Amino acid sequence: FWEKEAQKAGGEAALANMVPYITSKLTPFIANDLVRPIISQQRSAFNFREAMDSRKIVLVNLAKGKIGDLNANLLGMIIIGKILMAALGRADLPEAERKDFYLYIDEFQNFLTESINVILSEARKYRLNLTIGHQYIGQLVKGGDTKFRDAIFGNVGTKVCFRIGVEDAEIMEKEFEPVFNANDLINIPRYNAYVKLLIDNANPPPFNMKTFPLSRGSTALAAQVRELSRLKYGKHRSIVEAEVLERAKI
Repeated sequence: FWEKEAQKAGGEAALANMVPYITSKLTPFIANDLVRPIISQQRSAFNFREAMDSRKIVLVNLAKGKIGDLNANLLGMIIIGKILMAALGRADLPEAERKDFYLYIDEFQNFLTESINVILSEARKYRLNLTIGHQYIGQLVKGGDTKFRDAIFGNVGTKVCFRIGVEDAEIMEKEFEPVFNANDLINIPRYNAYVKLLIDNANPPPFNMKTFPLSRGSTALAAQVRELSRLKYGKHRSIVEAEVLERAKI
C-alpha cells in the first residue's frame, strides 16, 4: 500500500504531508528499547494458525511492570486480533477437522476490544475457546457501556461461582436463586463452588461442588522448556536491532 498506492496521492493527502501524523503515533513504541525489536521485525516469529492446528502453546508475558501500561495494551490487542483472524481463517477446514484451541487472558479488563466481542459471539464454531480472568464484574463496563458484560453473560451457558464480593453477589444471585442467595455466594467455603449447568438447553437446579487444590509443577522443567523454545523460535536481540538499523539507514 505504501509503495504502490500512498505515493500516488497529491495535495494535502500527499504521503510527505501525512507521514508526520502517522509516525508521531508510532514514536512512543519505536523509541521503547523493549518494544522496538518486537514490532519492528518484517516477519513474525509466530504463526498463530499453525500453532492452533498443531496444538502448540504460546505464552505471552505482558506484565505492565516490565513493559509499561501502553505497550502491554498495544501488544495484547495485536495478539488477540491475530488469534481471532487465525481462528476465522479456519473456515477453509471442515468443522470436524478443527482442533480445539484455548485462549486464556488474565487481567481481561485491559483488553476489551471488538475482537473480544467477535470471539464471544462467533469463534465457537471455529473451536476457539476463551477463558478470561479478572477481579469483579464492574471491570467489564467501560464508560457506562455494558456491551462487553452483556456479550459475556449472553454467551455463557454453564456458570460456576466461587466466593465473590457483595456487589457481584447481588448480580449473580439472580442466576442461582432460589437454591442459593447472595449471602451464600459471599460465604462459600474455600475450594467450594456453586454450579448452574446448561444441559440440552435446560437448566437443572444449581448445586454445590467441591474442588481440590492444584499440584505445583516443576520450575526447573519450565525454565528448560522456555530456553528450548527461545532457541528454536527466537532470534538474538542484537541481530534484530542490526536489521532495524540497516532498514532505517541509521
